Amino acid sequence: MNLKKTLVSTILASTLSLSASALTVGAADIIPRPTEFTQSKGSFALPAGALTFAVKGDSDGRIANYLSLLPETFTPAEKPSKADLMIEIGKGTGENYTLDITQRRINVKAPSAAGAFYAIQSLIQMTGTKDATELQAGRITDTPRFPHRGLLFDVSRHFRSADFLKKQIDAMALMKLNKLHLHFTDAAGWRMEIEKYPRLTEFAAWRPQATWQDWCDNGARYCEKTDGRATGGYYTKQELRDLIDYAAKRNITVIPEIEIPGHSKEVTSAYPEISCSGLPYVDEDLCIGKEETFRFIENVLDEVIDVFPSAYIHIGGDEASKGGWRKCPDCQARIKTEGLKDVDELQSYAIHRVEKYLNSKGRDIIGWDEILEGGLAPNATVMSWRGTEGGITALKSGHKVVMTPGEFCYIDYTQDAAFKEPVSIGGFTPLKKVYSYEPVDPSLTPQEASNLIGLQANLWAEYIPTDSHAEYMYYPRAFAIAEIGWSTPEKNYDDFHRRALALNTLLDSMGYTTFDLANEYGERRESLTPVVNSAIGAKVEYTTPYHSKYPAAGNSTLVDGLRGGWTYGDKRWQGFLGDFEAIVDLGKSAYIHSVAATFMHAPGAWVHLPQNVEIEISSDGKVFTPVETIWSDVDPLYPKIMMKNFAVAANANARYVKIKAKGHDRPGAWLFIDEIVIN
Repeated sequence: MNLKKTLVSTILASTLSLSASALTVGAADIIPRPTEFTQSKGSFALPAGALTFAVKGDSDGRIANYLSLLPETFTPAEKPSKADLMIEIGKGTGENYTLDITQRRINVKAPSAAGAFYAIQSLIQMTGTKDATELQAGRITDTPRFPHRGLLFDVSRHFRSADFLKKQIDAMALMKLNKLHLHFTDAAGWRMEIEKYPRLTEFAAWRPQATWQDWCDNGARYCEKTDGRATGGYYTKQELRDLIDYAAKRNITVIPEIEIPGHSKEVTSAYPEISCSGLPYVDEDLCIGKEETFRFIENVLDEVIDVFPSAYIHIGGDEASKGGWRKCPDCQARIKTEGLKDVDELQSYAIHRVEKYLNSKGRDIIGWDEILEGGLAPNATVMSWRGTEGGITALKSGHKVVMTPGEFCYIDYTQDAAFKEPVSIGGFTPLKKVYSYEPVDPSLTPQEASNLIGLQANLWAEYIPTDSHAEYMYYPRAFAIAEIGWSTPEKNYDDFHRRALALNTLLDSMGYTTFDLANEYGERRESLTPVVNSAIGAKVEYTTPYHSKYPAAGNSTLVDGLRGGWTYGDKRWQGFLGDFEAIVDLGKSAYIHSVAATFMHAPGAWVHLPQNVEIEISSDGKVFTPVETIWSDVDPLYPKIMMKNFAVAANANARYVKIKAKGHDRPGAWLFIDEIVIN
């Protein structure tokens, strides 16, 4: 991608004086918020054309070369003494910088090219503000809070071009994010050229259906690259080296992820000999009992290491089913030979072995928090996604951690009212919620917290087939990750929201697709006001128990007057696997006009409306009289999140109300109910 096309052409118009009245912008207008800003009198008037610059200490020419990509915004000064912008780079390390804005010129001092680069990004944001004519005088003293400030790109479920990734690298640089995590491999497709195993890219990188959902619906089969139906793709080693170089020039490290041992159906289908069954399309996990499996892993990692200079190699480690291992004679023999207790320890054996191999090559492993199961490899770094508990456990045991809990950092969840948003996997994570996240748990000691190296947002792409949809999901939520990762913990959402609107506008002008934050609908309206009705405070007897993972407020949940929001994870929706049945005891007989209960539909997360809801009433709690059965009129395949109220008119005296809901036939389907309303 040509940076000039996406960054320069629009900033020129923004930096010109377009209005008779001056618009002064400064450090208070950028994301992430600087560590410290001391305001001075006056302002620096932006020139009608580009800012002239001079650079000292730019030993490898990195900063001058970068500025040369922005000729409409920055141009070399004929004499350094006459430059609008003077940049001085030391011989140290670090991402910190000092930026002095005076009425005469702008001065940048940084210990390294990285710090100078970030000072430039701050200037680009300030000068890129629409109609900006002046910069507020003062001093910015800026340094990042965490060394890892990342975004994950899932290129397995839906392949993205190298040009798309370069475009996102430019956006990441603008907000001082510095780690790009590439999820190369998963069941949906293998995306990196591996010369020793050509079937990974001749076969496992291609499928007959373009979208992940259609592929799943049609049996999740791969096809040959030469098949006329083939969709997908992969990156050649040269493309990756070019991408890594592009990122490095913008102070971004690309971290590759090769999934081990789960999420490997594409591998076991291309090379079934390293599966437990020896058959394609059977095993999701690599066979840990076979030495051939480890030869494959090591050979692949050798080629990954040859391309990627990153200190970390991400080895996945999440959601291994382990089902095949329990029946596999090779895996069982490995358990016996190594003196392991169970399949959890077998996974730990595999992770330890892979870590030892990577350490011998001078690299460290990072993996999802499942690598804690069965004992954590000694030098491993944990990426905590299943809440924060795994990360806290790892921190307390002295391991480094990147926090990425799904509740706050999974930005594949919808960011606004479900009825107006694109199809998503479920959940509700608006910008305000992402921004509210604080990665340092109060239970940690300063020493334990020192091992927390940062945070990351993850965009899993099952339901995100297009590039524009992906950008829409990243921005502005990536802004919040950037600010949490860089700035001190003090937060003011109203001020952040103001700055996010401005950065959204800048990205829009640069050709990105962003969420319309200015017209955000917000939380489900019904959840904002308590619903007054006769069931509040009543006793609820559950015939079918709610699931321990989604208890909400326990037995009072369905009669507390509080309706749930857009996500089943908001601790107001109560979850059931299979059917639902409960009896509400009003305490005394009363005339019941109506009975209603609301259920959720989010098929991407296996959450479905009930097939039907039956309402019965009773005076003694023993003999119940049917009132009505309401059948769902929603297509079970309807892809969007929605809520449906199942209501009946009773018009009878009763003390007890029984509500029965028949769950969906889909294996593993959930029912979520938020409130029973009786009037």
